[in-house]
Amino acid sequence: MSLDKLIHDCKKGKRKAQEQLYRNYASVLFGVCLKYSRNKTEAEDNLHDSFMTIFSKIEQYTKKGSFEGWIKRITVNTVLQKYRKEEHLNLVSENFEEEINIDTSYADISLTTLLGYIQELPNKYRTTFNLYVLDGYSHKEISDLLGTSTGTSKSNLARARMILKEKIEKENINIA
Repeated sequence: MSLDKLIHDCKKGKRKAQEQLYRNYASVLFGVCLKYSRNKTEAEDNLHDSFMTIFSKIEQYTKKGSFEGWIKRITVNTVLQKYRKEEHLNLVSENFEEEINIDTSYADISLTTLLGYIQELPNKYRTTFNLYVLDGYSHKEISDLLGTSTGTSKSNLARARMILKEKIEKENINIA
C-alpha cells in the first residue's frame, strides 16, 4: 500500500491502516522517544502517546514536507508536552554559557554506553542536549519550545556536556 493511500485510510479511521502505519514507523519513532526518555519503559510509553497524537492529528497533515519529518516533530512535541505537564522539566535559569568540548577520539566508548549516559542526564539537560546536538534545533527554537530563555538553553547544554565529559573521562580511566 502506498504512503498516500495509507495516510488517506488513517484519516478515515481505518484500523488496518493505523496498524500498518504503526508497523512502518514504530522503530524510527522509538529511537526518537529513546533519546528523550530515561529508560526503555518510559520510551515505550512515550511512543504509545505519540502514536495516539499522530492518529488524532493526522487530518492536519497536508503533504507539505515529508510525512516522516511531520511524525517525528509530533513525537518530540508530545514527549516535551508530557514532561512539562509532569513538571519533570524544571529548567535552570542561571547563565552558564561556558562551551564544553567533548573529545571522544581517545575514548573507547560504545554507542550504547553513550546513549545510557545521555539517558542518565537530568531531564532539563537531556532534553536540551538532544534538541540541540542530536536534532539540530537552535537555542532560540529550544527556548521557544520549552518556554525558557536562550541563556537557559545555553546553560543547560553546557551543563549536559560537562556531565557527559566527566562520565566519558571516567569511563576512559576505567578502561585504561
